[in-house]
Amino acid sequence: MAADFSRPGSLYGAVDLGARKQALEAQARREAEGPGATPDVIEATSATFNSDVVERSMSVPVIVEATVPRAEQVQQFSYTLEKLAAEAAGAWLLARVDVEANPDLAQALRMRAIPTVYLAFQGQLMPLFEGPLPEAQLRQALAQVFEQLGVELAEAAPEQEEGGEAERVDPDLLAADEAMDKGDLDAAAAAYERLRAKSPDDEAAKIGLAGVGLLRRTQDLDAADVMRRATADPADVDVHIQAADLETLDGKVDDAFDRLVALVRRTNGADRDKARRHLLSLFDALPAEDPSVSKARRNLANALF
Repeated sequence: MAADFSRPGSLYGAVDLGARKQALEAQARREAEGPGATPDVIEATSATFNSDVVERSMSVPVIVEATVPRAEQVQQFSYTLEKLAAEAAGAWLLARVDVEANPDLAQALRMRAIPTVYLAFQGQLMPLFEGPLPEAQLRQALAQVFEQLGVELAEAAPEQEEGGEAERVDPDLLAADEAMDKGDLDAAAAAYERLRAKSPDDEAAKIGLAGVGLLRRTQDLDAADVMRRATADPADVDVHIQAADLETLDGKVDDAFDRLVALVRRTNGADRDKARRHLLSLFDALPAEDPSVSKARRNLANALF
């Protein structure tokens, strides 16, 4: 079986709506829980699949995510699955299989797409769905599965505002999410602009608009050609800016930031200011507290002064 794990022509490859922020929060949670805590995710391999998944499923349902963790287009979905597993508090377990590192297991699972999600229950493995789902659809799909199994799940506690009412998601943010999922950049940008008009400091609007701009700038670029030209000509400011955009889109934000800081160091005048301003615009594609942004800001200050 030859599975295609290349980046699809969708928006899942972009830095979007706090996906990176969720990853940082998940990492911080694991570190705070310490080594003795129950893991949210079981990292199953070809050697451990029977014990980690099949045997465990005799006592508790196991959701198996067969994926390529390094692939940017599936990371948001993986973070959402982790969140739902944590909310389940042991009612079901999440096992993740890196099919790139375990190709024999991918073949045994008869995968056609990443991610593919399976249910292991009482020693039996069955496919559930292929491809990343938005959170609302994922919740619904899992709820239906566990309802059929007779597994009762505790409802997630709603986030509370100071007034005590559950926090509501802004409809413009929902509209932007749906437009991004469909690849409609104009509709997404319009929804983010409406959100920003209501809340100028809204971080989701800032990240979303930066992501739309990034996608627009890169959608017609030949990535291989851009990177080749950037390697061949250290003085071509425009091609290095394009290369930084492509690196950011692929999640290589540290490489993109380092590239632009280096460009600031070796240029002057209008070229230097162009590189500086573009670097600042890329910061908007990530949460303000992202460690990569903090590091790049320090490096930029050193390069300028």
